[in-house]
Amino acid sequence: MNNMIWKIKSFEEITTSELYEIIKARVDVFVVEQDCPYPDLDDYDQKALHLWAEQDQKVLAYCRIFNQGIKYPETSIGRVLTTEKGRGKNFGKQLIQYAVETIENRFHTSEVRISAQDYLLRFYSGFGFEDTGKKYLEDNIPHTEMFRK
Repeated sequence: MNNMIWKIKSFEEITTSELYEIIKARVDVFVVEQDCPYPDLDDYDQKALHLWAEQDQKVLAYCRIFNQGIKYPETSIGRVLTTEKGRGKNFGKQLIQYAVETIENRFHTSEVRISAQDYLLRFYSGFGFEDTGKKYLEDNIPHTEMFRK
């Protein structure tokens, strides 16, 4: 894609325009598409690294990355999404690969715990994540905790 760029920023580094586009993408995917009203503003954005791909200032793929001890004892990745405009272009795979590389380079570990929507278990297993057997409903959507050693 032309003029598509990847960005990674702390909360303090994100501009108000970028924050608007990130929240818009999260609401569009999780609340509207998945028909799942949930409290998106959970006081964790301020503690996360934000990784996203954008084109023409619009978010195509996004996730939050957390250091150890914030969401889990290990590092973690969450709010993983690809917007409708970004689907079918392998941005999801690139996103997770960049997220794992960021964790390894910045936090010096390869141990990552995630809460995966069940339909994505096979996708995450391709990055070395393993099903922990812990299954639960989160916001009425089946999830499984996964761990990468």
